Amino acid sequence: MDAPFSSVIEVGGVRLVFDRYGAEQSPPMVLLHAAGQDASAWSEVAPALAAKHCVYALDLRGHGRSDWPGTYSFELMRDDVVGFIDALGLTGVTLVGHSLGGTIAWLVAEQRSDLLARLIAEDSIPPAPGDELRLRPRGEGPPTRDPRITAAIVEQFNHPDPDWWAGIARVPVPVLLLAGGPTSHVPQHRIAEAAATAPEGRLVEIPAGHHIHRDLPAEFVAAVEEFARRA
Repeated sequence: MDAPFSSVIEVGGVRLVFDRYGAEQSPPMVLLHAAGQDASAWSEVAPALAAKHCVYALDLRGHGRSDWPGTYSFELMRDDVVGFIDALGLTGVTLVGHSLGGTIAWLVAEQRSDLLARLIAEDSIPPAPGDELRLRPRGEGPPTRDPRITAAIVEQFNHPDPDWWAGIARVPVPVLLLAGGPTSHVPQHRIAEAAATAPEGRLVEIPAGHHIHRDLPAEFVAAVEEFARRA
């Protein structure tokens, strides 16, 4: 497949850069990367997904080629994604998020499910009060990320809004939760709990650890495509 088409769009005064794969008339799929990464994190799987979707891989604010405005929160990134989808006029979106991107995807689904056909969360759930997983700042982070993002995200992750977890039960669209298995640092029983809580949740384990689409790309694509056919 040819190299992706790259473009930029402004949402709420923030420039967001994205890569597009596939035909624009195909059903839309938006990919949200993990912390410290950018749209290129999806380059192994995006061409395969583009066989049946128009795939948009976004650089979140503070990452990659998008603006680094210095102000960060889960809510701001959620609003960026909602604005991105609205600005492009997309409907019936398959929203896919990994790690940080998965948290953002959950919050989009909780607030604006009308934009979505389905949600796919890769080894990711909304943080909940009392969770055993806690994040710690790790220096300045990779060069693909604004170092100022770390403190804001860590603080929110460790002290989350309780409604983020409660909101799982209000997501009306089909949800696929891909769990990385016992070598992942994300508590797998919490992913299973989220799958049981979502009205149309489905749990699939792909034992690759936290980075499923990177380490087992064929299995990741197969799970996504099967879910898209059935959901």
